[in-house]
Amino acid sequence: MVPAKLLSSLQELDRADKFYIVQVLISELAKQETNPIQPGQSYPVWSPNDAFEAADTMLKVLQNTKNQARDQ
Repeated sequence: MVPAKLLSSLQELDRADKFYIVQVLISELAKQETNPIQPGQSYPVWSPNDAFEAADTMLKVLQNTKNQARDQ
């Protein structure tokens, strides 16, 4: 729990000092985060290669759009 004295002191700061405190706190939080990407590891990446069903769906959408534009 944050002491009332600390909160009171923070509220008395001017705008620039409050932004500085926020920046420091965010930096501290970032340091505590664990990095989910580890060096030397491999991670799967999706590729549209061999995504024939997706390509077929996109082709149908494009054809429908072209037909609608022609009908207008």
